[in-house]
Amino acid sequence: MPVFQLRKDEISFPDPKLGEADGLLAFGGDLSVERLLLAYTNGIFPWFNPGEEILWWCPKERFLIFPEEVHISRSMGKYLRKHEITVMLNRDFKDTMHRCRMLREKEGTWIGDEMEEAYLALHKRGFAVSVEAYEDKELAGGFYGVSIGRCFFGESMFSEKENGSKAALIAFSQIFARQNISFIDCQFHTEHLESMGGRFVSWEDYHKLLREGIMPPSRCKPI
Repeated sequence: MPVFQLRKDEISFPDPKLGEADGLLAFGGDLSVERLLLAYTNGIFPWFNPGEEILWWCPKERFLIFPEEVHISRSMGKYLRKHEITVMLNRDFKDTMHRCRMLREKEGTWIGDEMEEAYLALHKRGFAVSVEAYEDKELAGGFYGVSIGRCFFGESMFSEKENGSKAALIAFSQIFARQNISFIDCQFHTEHLESMGGRFVSWEDYHKLLREGIMPPSRCKPI
């Protein structure tokens, strides 16, 4: 399959089904709010090294967490009962995203200046959300992602305390379940997310969930 080159003066994407086996679909273009919204509403997302060409991905098999299926282990349940856990939405989106970046910077991260600026712009339009959990009134962890319609696309997590990001995801999933959110798109598999109830779905099932959960961006209401 070819990898398509995008033009900066045209906001469009090829059919997501035409990508490589590993999910790579296209390169180039830009990270404008309009292009990002078009990408996410079609199951596409950017992932590239800072300073290099923008790469766009759409894995055919997706790893999702359904809010009502989040698994709380025995040890995690004990932790939640032991501590006072509170969760906030959009405490400080810019700070949360930067903490995610700093956590991975020594190992190499896809979150560069260009990505921070792009997702902050999405946040200001109401389509990017940060979630932060507090343990006994101290910041424990959090994550950020893109929220469109009844779909949430998770991007990255951080922990300042053990179990911090897990506590944020559990609390947020409970909020999502009450708001009838369809799924949390983890994009790629990790053992950490699998332990919390994440599972693979086929492209056909994912595409159906996406179509049912996405409204046109102009009609979407921010969280």
